[in-house]
Amino acid sequence: LVVRGFEATGGVPEEAKVADAVEYFLNHYDAHISESSRVFPGLLATLSALRGQGCTFGICTNKFERFSRKLLRDLGILDHFAAIVGGDTLSVRKPDPGHILATVERMGARPEAAVMIGDSSNDVRAARAAGVPVVAVSFGYTATPARELGADHVIDSLSELPAVLAGMT
Repeated sequence: LVVRGFEATGGVPEEAKVADAVEYFLNHYDAHISESSRVFPGLLATLSALRGQGCTFGICTNKFERFSRKLLRDLGILDHFAAIVGGDTLSVRKPDPGHILATVERMGARPEAAVMIGDSSNDVRAARAAGVPVVAVSFGYTATPARELGADHVIDSLSELPAVLAGMT
C-alpha cells in the first residue's frame, strides 16, 4: 500500500525509506484507526436478529488482526465475533480458501454451514475456492461494483441479510 502510494505520487524511494514510511504508516494507523470509523447502518440489529436464529459470526480480513481487534473494540462490537482472523494471522490470506476455512474452524463451525459476507473480489474468490456461498454488499470498499463480483446474492442494506440467508437454507 505504501509503495503504491509512492508510485502514484512520483516514484518509490530507496528500500530503507520505504521501510521507514511503512513503520510510520502503521503507527499512525494504529493511533487513529477508529477516529472516523462507524459501524454500517443496521449492523447491530442484523447481528441480533441472526444471533437469535442461532448464527455465529467471524471476521476474515486481510487487515492485520491487531488492527481489526482494536477497531472492533473501539466500536464496541468485538464481543459479537467468535473469531477474528487477520491477514497476518495465518500463512495464507484471501483469496486463499484456507483463510476462510480457518476462520470457520475457529468459530467452531463447519464450512457447509458457513456463508461469506463480503465486498470484494478477494472475498468472492476465497469463498468460491472454499466451497462457501457468498453474499456481496453493495456498500463496501471495493471499486468493482458488487453486482459484478459473481456473488450468490447482493444486498444493498444489512437489514436484507436475514431474509437472504433464510432463502439460502
